[in-house]
Amino acid sequence: MQLARVIGNIVSTVKHPSHEGHKLMLIQPLSQNLEKKGNVMIAIDTVQSGEGDLVLLLSEGGSARQILNDHIESPIRAVIVGLVDSIDIHVSQ
Repeated sequence: MQLARVIGNIVSTVKHPSHEGHKLMLIQPLSQNLEKKGNVMIAIDTVQSGEGDLVLLLSEGGSARQILNDHIESPIRAVIVGLVDSIDIHVSQ
């Protein structure tokens, strides 16, 4: 899992049948310091996230399909699985 920021939503009139009924979001993966890390990607939203939300992203296809109870080889790579309320980082000295 990794942190990501929702930067927009995607509207598609034609999409793969396995994506029907799911909201697609455009997300930017982030480092633990909330800095951009990697390329913008598309993720299926399972938590009703919105633009600007900090989210937990699962970006491994097999696990993503399991979360959606999708047992076929769907083109699903990333799923938003949680909304982040806060982050506490404790540094030991």
